[in-house]
Parts: sequence; structure tokens; C-alpha cells
Amino acid sequence: MRIRPFEGTDRDALRELFVRAGAGSPTESLWGHPESEAAIYLEPYMDHEPESLLLAEDDGTLVGYLTGCLDSAAFPSEDRRIADAIRRHRLVLRRRPAAFFARSAFDAATVALRRAPSAGEISDPRWPAHLHINVAPEARGTGAADGLMDRWFERLRAQGIPGCHLQTLVENPRAVRFFERMGFTPYGPAPLVPGLRYAGARVHQRTMIRDC
Repeated sequence: MRIRPFEGTDRDALRELFVRAGAGSPTESLWGHPESEAAIYLEPYMDHEPESLLLAEDDGTLVGYLTGCLDSAAFPSEDRRIADAIRRHRLVLRRRPAAFFARSAFDAATVALRRAPSAGEISDPRWPAHLHINVAPEARGTGAADGLMDRWFERLRAQGIPGCHLQTLVENPRAVRFFERMGFTPYGPAPLVPGLRYAGARVHQRTMIRDC
């Protein structure tokens, strides 16, 4: 298993991996339109901070990746990236995405009425960096995820970053256990993620933090 930096020639292979790496997880697909989802959760990292994008390669084939950002406050927000993707891909005119966003609006209104915590990004100078990690099903348990995380922590220490955070789902216990093994601890409440469903049920955001 080789862990290496992202290169410009990796873009097409990485887009393909983005689609298949989340198979079987609660976030395998948000609204059934991979191109727009990649425009939110993959392409901005290739464009804005490629030096924090790490790849796991097995015998010349990409099997995992980690997208990172050293300073979340300087990176385009998730809300902005979603809004851009909605406009660019005309998602409100597509049946599955439109249904997702309608359900999301209903969930958000319900949360507001109950005055419950809402899902969203965090901003805290103690943990300014953030990351997303994805490994193809056939590479799980091979050390690919561990290797990506270890290299990421090396980068944070080299850059003098005090800590990082990530967000996963309470309903993805395999991911939560992995992050705990990597030294992360839960932070804050576990609010509903508007619009998202897994096995027909609502899901909840789990924010996790780690000092460097």
C-alpha cells in the first residue's frame, strides 16, 4: 500500500473512486447525483488545497483518499459549495435532488421549531483543520485508511496546526470506532442531518476532534 500526494493527472481516477468508495455507508449518495456531490466534497479540495489531498494506491490503482484543509475558516464553506452546486447542476429541476432538498427544508423547519441543535460546520481555533476520508470497499482492513490518517497527522504537525476536526454520522459506528482508534473524541451534540436518510431512518451528525 502506497500513500502519496495528489497529482493533477489523478483527477479522473479520483472522481471515479469518489463514486464507489462510499458503497454501503450511510453517505454513499446524498441525493443520487454523484457529479454535483463531487462538486461539493471533492473538487474544491483538488482546486483550493491540492497539497492536503492524499491518495492510497495499491499496485497502481487508487483505493482511498483523504481530502484535507489546514484552515477551515479560509476554505469555501459547505453551505456555499452546496449553493454553487445547486445552481450549476440545476438540482431543483432533478427529481431525486429536488426531493432531498424539500425533505431537508422540512427537517430544518422541524428542528427550528423544537429549538434543537442544528447540523453544520464548526469554527474553533483549537481544531482549525478538517478532513474527509474514503476508502474503497475492497481496501478496507488493508491499512489504507490508517496510512492516510498517519500521513495527514504528519502534515499537520509539520505545519504547526494545533488540532483538527471531522464530521461523520452516529449511524455509522464503524467509522466512529475507526476515528476513535485514530485519537479523535466526540464533540458537542449529535443533531439531525436535514434531508439525509439511511435504511429509511433519519441520521445524526457526529463531530469529532483531535489535538495534534
